[in-house]
Amino acid sequence: MGDYVADLAVRVKAAGAAVEGQDGEAGGLQFGKELASHFLFDREYRNLNHGSFGAIPRAIQAKQRAFQDRAEAAPDPFIRFENPELIDESRAAVAEILGVPTDTVVFVANATTGVNTVLHNLVWAADGRDEILYFDTIYAACAKTIDYVVESGRGLVASRSIPLVYPVDDAAVVAAFRAAAAASRAQGKRPRVAVFDVVSSLPGVRFPFEAVTAACRDEGTLSLIDGAQGIGLVSLTHLAAVDPDFFVSNCHKWLFTPRGCAVFYVPQRNQPLLRSTLPTSHGFVPAPDGGAPARRVVFAPSAKSEFVNNFEFVGTLDNAPYLCVKDAIRWRADALGGEDRILAYTHALAKAGGQRVAEILGTEVLDNAAGSLTRCAMVNVVLPLAVAGADEADEGLKQLLDSGKVALVPEAEAADLGNWLQQTLIKEYKTFLPIYAYRGRLWSRLSAQVYLDLDDFEWAGQTLKAMCERAVAGEYNKN
Repeated sequence: MGDYVADLAVRVKAAGAAVEGQDGEAGGLQFGKELASHFLFDREYRNLNHGSFGAIPRAIQAKQRAFQDRAEAAPDPFIRFENPELIDESRAAVAEILGVPTDTVVFVANATTGVNTVLHNLVWAADGRDEILYFDTIYAACAKTIDYVVESGRGLVASRSIPLVYPVDDAAVVAAFRAAAAASRAQGKRPRVAVFDVVSSLPGVRFPFEAVTAACRDEGTLSLIDGAQGIGLVSLTHLAAVDPDFFVSNCHKWLFTPRGCAVFYVPQRNQPLLRSTLPTSHGFVPAPDGGAPARRVVFAPSAKSEFVNNFEFVGTLDNAPYLCVKDAIRWRADALGGEDRILAYTHALAKAGGQRVAEILGTEVLDNAAGSLTRCAMVNVVLPLAVAGADEADEGLKQLLDSGKVALVPEAEAADLGNWLQQTLIKEYKTFLPIYAYRGRLWSRLSAQVYLDLDDFEWAGQTLKAMCERAVAGEYNKN
């Protein structure tokens, strides 16, 4: 992201200095606290966890309600005839910022639905050698999807987990994938499809999805990219060049689209592999030799491709979030100055903010030597708390414990402590930060966004410090 920083004059000084962005030139609003008034937050709530559920501007909420009002005013004309045309406009808008053809993108409710759609449609070989490869940092819902697909496949497909220990460099991630594919083949298996992230959830780090996609192509393995944290968080204008086999990304997280909405990209070569949506609906076209009788046509005939038509109407849903995608993209351009300006600010803020929080806590940010893990708008900072017995061989951790800079938490109480920290943040501090255990330590993931500035990260650091001090005093287990 250094080119963004240089081109757009976003400067990050040493920890504790300011993050600066362009002023309101070319229609761009000033980033920072004042911009929060354009969103719907409670005045007492400080949203430092944009990465979980996103947030929408007031202007987009107005668009959403206008679409919902039109649907209620004349349900049949709107749902049957206007809705398909409006979805096409949003498909075209999102395709443009992904740099892919419009006929390769459709919408689904969320990234988990997209991952499910792919894994439930793939036909596993009758020889039972197919494997689904995934990294052990996978989002839990997608991991459980793989578990279910393996279970329901009744021996036709198995799964293989690829361990990662952060901080790790990008080349090591690719090497781990290639080693797993080789091990699969050595055991008489077939690495059929690999599931991996754009930016992982916990820890929230940028994944080298471009390089892993290329490795999948070399290995003859289908690439399924879970970009739940993706569009609006990192630049994806090169998606066509990356050329994944399947890609899904939530628009409701970082693109300011109402929940739930995800863009689902499938290049034309793979569209025939996806026979049905989830659930199967009016767009399904039975195989000509399948013996299915002719069915009543409920909607007007469409000249669109079978793939696009299949996903256009998947049962009766509130499609207003899909229709708002074009408006969210336009608002980001007109009000905020466009994707480059947004990404420059949020990435720089995450870098500087994470360093400031770590400085306050006397700890560190999760990153590798190349700094590639933090090339996004999320940052992970380790808390001065360790889980007893988690990594007794870690000499660095032993030194921190001996120096008193890190406190030890009994392993049996680690989960209770994490829950107490998160609930107390909500009840007493009117905010929320994901707290999670990783490598024997407790970490916090923070999100940078255009309505935040470095003062918010300073506040977060001081708040986390106070919370950790209360935890060390035993407040979390008084009951």
